[in-house]
Amino acid sequence: MTAEATLFLISGLVSASVASIWIALRSPRDTISIRKRFRQYVDTPLTAEDLELQQPFYERVIQPWFRQTIQRLGRLTPMGNLEEIARQLTIAGNPGDLSPIDFIGLRLLAGLCLGGLAAFYAITLRTPPSQIILYGALGALLGLFLPKIWLNNRIKKRKKAITKALPDALDMLTICVDAGLGFDAAMLKVSQRWDNPLGQEFARVVSEMRMGIRRADALRHMAERTDVPEIHAFVAVLVQADRLGVSITDILHTQSEQLRTRRRQWAEEQARKAPVKMLFPMILFIFPALFIVILGPAVPRFLEALASMR
Repeated sequence: MTAEATLFLISGLVSASVASIWIALRSPRDTISIRKRFRQYVDTPLTAEDLELQQPFYERVIQPWFRQTIQRLGRLTPMGNLEEIARQLTIAGNPGDLSPIDFIGLRLLAGLCLGGLAAFYAITLRTPPSQIILYGALGALLGLFLPKIWLNNRIKKRKKAITKALPDALDMLTICVDAGLGFDAAMLKVSQRWDNPLGQEFARVVSEMRMGIRRADALRHMAERTDVPEIHAFVAVLVQADRLGVSITDILHTQSEQLRTRRRQWAEEQARKAPVKMLFPMILFIFPALFIVILGPAVPRFLEALASMR
């Protein structure tokens, strides 16, 4: 063995020894620190104030202040349309756990903020007072309507998601019932398998039935919460079958077949609408570019010909 190889071997053994000693000395310290932290949490239980201070600043201060502000603003408005707002929030899936008063306060807060920003922008432009008032009013109106537009968008998206997931959910319900599961267990299976609005509604129906609510009432509540025509038809058929004693398996087979047929017809309808929808972008964006590329080189010649004719 050469001297270089011997030195390389000795340096490797020394490095391995040092690393082993370092690991051996470091591991008990880590264990001791873990034990200290464990004893600290076990021996000295945290108070409610300590637990609250451990939360982020946004959850401790900003979020409660914002919620109190929109609630105070919401109480200043008339309460005539609270039921309709509550129904719309329920159909939208209760976004942000907003109550009707919270939503009204959010609209007022958005109107005040956007109106103030628009007025401040008009002041920076050194416009007359009448235009400042006009800018502020337009900003306030926009702020009042933005939360409403957002809520309507949430409602449309949720309805679309439920309508899109319903045929596959009925197929899975049919398979589960054919395999021997009860209807309640099949709905629970679907809700555990899919994390979407329809699965959440199925889970809520099962929870209501476990709390003692009749199946027909729980299904009607689901139809009211979703406000989807297909869900209303499905619930009506199930309630009628439950009253008449018809087999749920046959009902599920018939409903799943009808929904598959309806979804195929909807897809064909959308495919036939595609050429008409593509016509406007083609006229506005594609055809002008084609005309410029094709007729652009001939424009100078046309201009020269017209100039010579003069």
